[in-house]
This record gives sequence, C-alpha cells and structure tokens, in this order.
Amino acid sequence: MSTVPPLNPTIAAMPGSIYSGLTQRLAAFEGETYPLHVGDTFMAPLPAAQMEAQREADHPGLHRYTPPQGLPALVDALTGSLRSKGLDVERSGVLVTAGATAGLAAVMGALLVPGDEVMILAPFWPLIRGHVRCFGGVAVEVPFYDRVHSIEMALLALDERFTGRTRALYVSSPSNPTGRVLPGDWLQAIAQWARAKGIWLISDETYEHYVFQGEHHHVARFAPERTITAFSFSKAYGMAGNRVGYLAGPASVIGQIQKVSTHTFYCAPRAGQAAALVALEQGDDWIAHAKSQYQDSGNRVAAVLGLPEPQGSTFLFLNLEGRLPKGVNGLLSDLVEHGVLMAPGPSFGQDYKHWVRLCFSSVTPEQAERAAHIVKGALG
Repeated sequence: MSTVPPLNPTIAAMPGSIYSGLTQRLAAFEGETYPLHVGDTFMAPLPAAQMEAQREADHPGLHRYTPPQGLPALVDALTGSLRSKGLDVERSGVLVTAGATAGLAAVMGALLVPGDEVMILAPFWPLIRGHVRCFGGVAVEVPFYDRVHSIEMALLALDERFTGRTRALYVSSPSNPTGRVLPGDWLQAIAQWARAKGIWLISDETYEHYVFQGEHHHVARFAPERTITAFSFSKAYGMAGNRVGYLAGPASVIGQIQKVSTHTFYCAPRAGQAAALVALEQGDDWIAHAKSQYQDSGNRVAAVLGLPEPQGSTFLFLNLEGRLPKGVNGLLSDLVEHGVLMAPGPSFGQDYKHWVRLCFSSVTPEQAERAAHIVKGALG
C-alpha cells in the first residue's frame, strides 16, 4: 500500500491557533463577553468608508481585480500621504497588500533564503515569527521592550544576537503587545546599527496613529535605503475585515516584494481598496475620535490593574509571575468562565510564559473597565 507523502515539517510544527483554543467556550458564554484576545475595535468604520457604501455605480468593475500594485488612485494617494509625512518615496516604492499581515509575509519571501536569520524585538506580534519560518528563515528573538531602558542597552541587546546569517531586523513602534513607543533617538541609533551591519530594517508601524505619550517616528527617515515599512488600514481606520494594508520602501526591493505578493494573494480586495481610499481622504476626524476612545479605555484598564498608562497601540502586556498558581492557561480558562478572554504570553516570545496580553480597543471603554475588574478579581 502506498503511503501519503509527508508535509513540510516546519509548518507541521507551527501552532494552528496563535492565541488560544478557548474562543469556542467564549462564544458559548451566556452573558456579556469581553474578547480581549484579538487586536480589533468595537468602532464601526467611517460611514462613507464602510463596505456597504461602496457601489458598482461609483466604482465600475468593483468585483474585478486591481493591478497587483494596487488601485492606481489609492497608490497615488498613499504616495502623497507618505511624502507629506517626510518620507522620500517613489510611486513604485508603494505596494497595497491584503492587510499588513500579507504584506509582511511577502517581505520575508523577498528577503530570505533558507537559513537566514531575522532578529525580532520581543515581545512581538506573533504572526511575524511564523512569516519567517514559512520562508525557511530562523526567527531570533531579542528580549527588548520589557527590559531595555537606554540606547546603550538597546544596541548591546542587538549585538548579542547578531550573527553572520542575520538578514534583517524587525522593529515595532508603537509596540504590539507592550504599547511601548520608542523615542526618535533610539530608532535613529537602531537604524545606524542596521546600516553598519549591512542588514534590512522591517518597521511595523500599524499603530502609528495611536500614540498617547511621546511622538511617533518613522524609521525610514533614518535609513531610507534599507527600510521597508508596513502600514495598516485595519488598525488605522477600524477596517480589519476589508484586508487592506500597504508597504513602503526602496522601489527596487518593493518590486521584488510585489513578485511574491502577485504569486500569493495577487491583489488586495478591490472593494476594500475603494473603501480605504475614502478613509484616507476623509478619515482624520474618525482617527482622532478613535484615539480618544482608545486612550480612555487603556487608561481605565491600567488604573484598575495598577499598571502604567499605555504609551500607544491598543494593548497592555501584564507580567503575572508569582500570581499564576494554575499557569497562564489555567488563568485564561478560569476567565472564560466569566466571559473574558486574553492572549497568552508565550505567543509573543519564548521568555513570556508568565505574561498575558489584553486588547482594550475590542470593546467599549466601559466594557473594558468591567473586564479589568473581572481580571483583577481572578488575580486576587
């Protein structure tokens, strides 16, 4: 009898569920639920940018493909927007993607050959580790956001994990999951370090609009020749289901990344891109309102749990070492019985088995505060 051929062992070893297998139990909970495990929003998008507002009469061919680079009008608008932020980008250095997720995966496909290492500042957005592995790379975790407190410490942490196989460094500011916002002089020093080492910089700036303390700085301003930046309409405008993000970088490398995107998702959904263009043109007030709501929510949760107020993003990352008699999974299981679900720390790096991530934008500020009291009660 013939045998079924084996699958890719790297993929087989990856988890099927990034955060938790408790979502079905949460769905079955009778009462108010608090899905704090996923980075989403309770807010509906700008009315004119909602999918139901995009009409065939206004967008002929709404059901058709767009060019692989993206809807031309959206690419033009994004190029202008990026230049207005002080980024020196060519039109050919912009690529619309099926969410920042698919964009970052395509980046790895273009940059890596099997065995290449990507240094990832930890704790990190969990999917980036999987992107590296999917394309044969090695994810090198650099414990960083929870323990590095100076430029000197930052550069030392990078030096300790740099090898001759290092191809790129992944940076996120504001950070998912910690919410930490890296100062401009830190990012400049990191960019200079990457230039000296001759590696690529991958800057995840999906939460650029949600900085509550300090100021957001674009890494590409410090090393434009080697920086690929990911942006997201999902996070910026509350349009996660539309699957639209974009990349910006040197035209030569964006052209190679587009080869990967064309051979995987081909193009982002046309209707989603049409909605994204409306959001980009009309959404400044929406972002300002969302920022106010998210900051209020984050501050309320931090006050209940005795944590510092978040600097940015839509997350709090809690260190519960010494307060987990049943471990992280035991705590999450107990909380589901009260309608609360959070993400386990090990998803964000191997050093974070005592941590949990809480997304405070997925429910209203009032609901987030109620959920925080439930969490506080569970922790005694």
